[in-house]
Amino acid sequence: MLKVALPKGRIADKTLEIFSEIFNDDFGFEDRKLKMQKGEFEFYMVRNQDIPTYVNFGAADIGVVGLDVLEEQQSDVLRLLDLKFGVCDVCIGIKENETLNYNKPQLRVATKMPNITRAYFSSKAIPVKIIKLYGSIELAPLVNLSDCIVDLVETGATMKQNGLKPVQKIMTSSAYLIANKNSFVTKRDKILSLHQKISEKIG
Repeated sequence: MLKVALPKGRIADKTLEIFSEIFNDDFGFEDRKLKMQKGEFEFYMVRNQDIPTYVNFGAADIGVVGLDVLEEQQSDVLRLLDLKFGVCDVCIGIKENETLNYNKPQLRVATKMPNITRAYFSSKAIPVKIIKLYGSIELAPLVNLSDCIVDLVETGATMKQNGLKPVQKIMTSSAYLIANKNSFVTKRDKILSLHQKISEKIG
C-alpha cells in the first residue's frame, strides 16, 4: 500500500486527474471524506502546509505540495519531481501608487512566508522587520501595518482588486512530488514506478 498525502483544492484535483488517466479508473474523495482507498493506494486530504509533516514523519509515503511550502519549511523530504502545475510566483507587493523605499532603516514586510522573505532580503543586505500573518495579507499595507507584503501571486487579480501591485518576483513555485526518505528505501520500486508513469504523463 502506498500512502499519498494531497493538499485540498486545485492541486489535489489535478493530481487525482493524473492518477485517473494513468490507471484508467476514477479517483475521487467522497464529500467531506479525508481518506480514500483505491487499489494499492491510500489517499489523505491534508492542509497544504501540513503535507511535508505527514511525509517527513512517515504518515504518508509520498505527497504533492507546492515548492513554496517546501522552501518555507525546509522539510527533510525527498523532492522527486516537478509536476509543472499549480504554478504561481512569490512576489513583493506594494501600494499601486507607491515605490518601495529600500533606503529606509528597516522595511516592514507582512507575509505568511517569513523564512523565504527573510532569506531574500538578507541576500540583498536589506534590513527588514517581518510581520507574520496567516491571511488577508493584502490588507497590511493599506492600513499601514507594513511597507510591503510577500505573497503568492497567480494572476495578480487579488492584489489589483486591493490597490496593490507586484514589484519583484522572489521565486516561482509549482507542485512537487515528494517522498519520505525511509519509504523511498522500503517501497522504492512502487514509488519509482509511479514516478515514471507521472513523468510520462506530464511530459
